Amino acid sequence: MTQHPGIRAGSTPLAVRMRPRQLSEVAGQRHLLGQGSPIVSLAEDSTGARGNVSVILWGPPGTGKTTLAQAVAQSSGRRFVELSAVTAGVKDVRQVMEEALANRDLYGVSTVLFLDEIHRFTKAQQDALLPGVENGWVILIAATTENPSFSVIAPLLSRSLLLTLEPLSDDDLGVLVDRAVADERGLGGRVQLDPDARAAIIRLASGDARRALTALEASALAASTGATTREDSDSDAEDDDGQDDDGQDDDGEDAEHSTLPVITPEIVSTAVDRALLRYDKQGDEHYDVISAFIKSIRGSDADAALHYLARMIEAGEDPRFIARRVIISAAEDIGLADPQALVIAVAAADAVQLIGMPEGRIPLAEAVVYLATAPKSNAAYVGIDAAIADVRRGEFGRVPKHLRDAHYPGAKRLGHGKGYLYAHDSEIGVVAQQYLPDPLKDRQYYRPTSHGNERDLSTRWEKLRRIIRGR
Repeated sequence: MTQHPGIRAGSTPLAVRMRPRQLSEVAGQRHLLGQGSPIVSLAEDSTGARGNVSVILWGPPGTGKTTLAQAVAQSSGRRFVELSAVTAGVKDVRQVMEEALANRDLYGVSTVLFLDEIHRFTKAQQDALLPGVENGWVILIAATTENPSFSVIAPLLSRSLLLTLEPLSDDDLGVLVDRAVADERGLGGRVQLDPDARAAIIRLASGDARRALTALEASALAASTGATTREDSDSDAEDDDGQDDDGQDDDGEDAEHSTLPVITPEIVSTAVDRALLRYDKQGDEHYDVISAFIKSIRGSDADAALHYLARMIEAGEDPRFIARRVIISAAEDIGLADPQALVIAVAAADAVQLIGMPEGRIPLAEAVVYLATAPKSNAAYVGIDAAIADVRRGEFGRVPKHLRDAHYPGAKRLGHGKGYLYAHDSEIGVVAQQYLPDPLKDRQYYRPTSHGNERDLSTRWEKLRRIIRGR
């Protein structure tokens, strides 16, 4: 079997080898890298003349927090020290501060202290950072995946700029993957990446650069040892004499290129131990799956609804999109047959927003099962659409005079409010009175079903209508 050295260089992960050396190489986070932004100013200022501004980087994993910190240090020529809040303590922080002060005073070299996962530091540990940050001994670049308002002490927040990082877009991830395939620091062009496999890696990454590069590295390793090559796939096109369809010998550069391992979607699936879903967030599969999801809820099949929910989650669908569809389903398909359904759907959406993924799958699943097993009624949905259709056709008429606003000067002279009956003055809280405009006074929009809670509501609504209409 042909070996392809260099697919993995030693024990250093591909994501580390491909870390940008300067800000111009950073993919994504354009909102933080404009000219004059705090990050760019830090990178361009090697003397500290513009001031040493500490920053806190808040964002999901794999969005470039460590990358930005190292790029700032390398671009500016500053000394770079990295600590992890998981392993470092107050003693380590104080030692960095003492060394930073000595380097500044003796050699005029400022220090960038990158503190990863600062939310794991206790209050006392974070307090130890304050003298160095306040006096400018270090430029603190702290990274956190949790809301700093709750995980970072107020004095440190007030002395730092809070910068929010966003998940990388598919285009940003594509740039990183293509660069890693071609760059000598990465795979050095020693593998070929099938376009469908590239799309699968990007989809599986869900905005996380580290996840994308890890999946690419694992897939490249699997391809190099599994020997799925372009030579194999092209063998059918060759003649028995070793010539291709054009009668040319497969030698030289073309032959070398043809024997490169090819990363296919199947290899990606095997390498990351996760089935690849055919799911395009802007394509047919996106609409097909969400359609099946909603119809399964409407059809009361909780198993099918959970299946399609799982497909969307695993494909990296935006959980906020899923939550919005669940809310719509609660109002459209369950409605007043179980008014609690909408409450649970909104609560699930709030929970997803608060805790994020992957834990957000749990309240989503709870809401989906509740909706699927709840009694169904679309009466409210049908009613509002019927009312809107009348309005669009011009069937509305004037508001009856006794219902018009009578609070402004001259309203009573126009007869506004005259004859209005206050429902609370009645013993039963309902009075016979015309509320609809004259052209629509007998129109009925809401027609409750006999399902669930609407069974009782149907009886009550019929009694109310008879009283209101005076029948």
